[in-house]
This record gives sequence, structure tokens and C-alpha cells, in this order.
Amino acid sequence: MTHTHPVDPAQTALLIMDLQPSILERVPDQQAFLASVTKARDAARAAGLHVVYVRAALSRDDAVRVPASNAAFAQAAASGRLDAGRPETQVDSRIEPTEGELVVCKTRVGAFSSASLDATLRERGVDTLALCGISTSGVVLSTVRDGADRDYRLFVLDDACFDVDPEVHRVLTQKVFPRQASVMSVADFEGLLTAG
Repeated sequence: MTHTHPVDPAQTALLIMDLQPSILERVPDQQAFLASVTKARDAARAAGLHVVYVRAALSRDDAVRVPASNAAFAQAAASGRLDAGRPETQVDSRIEPTEGELVVCKTRVGAFSSASLDATLRERGVDTLALCGISTSGVVLSTVRDGADRDYRLFVLDDACFDVDPEVHRVLTQKVFPRQASVMSVADFEGLLTAG
């Protein structure tokens, strides 16, 4: 899918998803990956986009509400691995937010499992999302699907997304996501933001 009309910074948010120590440890070359994400974030800041950090974390109440039938989250809830207060669930210090940037906690795979994300974006007039994070087959896939169903205009920043399976990443970014989003490099995203 190609979007030819320009990006309005006031109506656009960059979502930086699941960049927390417990998840970043899956990335073999963290430095190179974080450099790509930082480049996207810096371009978004310079252009005046909203920058939003999404982290996977459960409060005690959230953990109690995870049913045993949820294969992805039941074990994490029981073990406390995603406890919202743990350092491992905070936004990684190498990409931490600056004052005024939004941080939301999600309680399932997709970014919109945060109770407040959609409402907060709508309140700010956001109708366009640029997505990056870990993993391509997890939070990025879920957020593309859900975001498209919520009628957001979507961009996926290919080289600022990571999956432990490179082939899964390739299939999603080349064959699946283009049906609902524009897939591009961080460099192309920078060019889009400075084009007009």
C-alpha cells in the first residue's frame, strides 16, 4: 500500500513498542537496532510528531485478570516477569522518553491493549501511526491489524522492527503488511517527513 499524500506532523505519532530490557535481550546486535530506532525517533521529534512509547507490563490487578487460557500472558503474569515495577519492563534507558512524551503500558500483545492508547491518540488528533519495535510477528503485527481496523493510516519502519525469525520478518514486511500499511526504511521515513 502506498500513501502519496503528505504526512501532517500534528496528526502523526511514532509508536516505539516493547523496547524494554527483557525484550531487547532477544536482539543479537542491540546497538545497531537501537541506532535505527533512535534515528526514527529523532526524525519524528524534529518534525514535530507525537512520540509514544508502548511497554508490556502488568500491574497486580492486570496480572490477576489474565486467564489461564491466555498462552502468551498467563505464565508471565504468574511469574511476575512482566511486573510493571520491575526495571526489565521499563523503556530501555538507551531510548528513554523525554519530557512530554507519552508512555503507555499494554497488557496483551498489541499496542491497543493499553486501555488509554486509542483515546489518547484521538484526543490529540492523531490519525496516522508509524510503527517500530520488537517483535515484527508480535506487537507490530497485532498493532497493524488493530490499527487498520480502527482506520489509522499506517507506516511500518522495516529496519526499526525486529523478529527472531528473519524469514517471518521478511514475509510480514513484504507480503502481509503492505495490504494495510506503507512499509519503508527509516531513511525513507525521514525523507517523507522532510518532503513538504
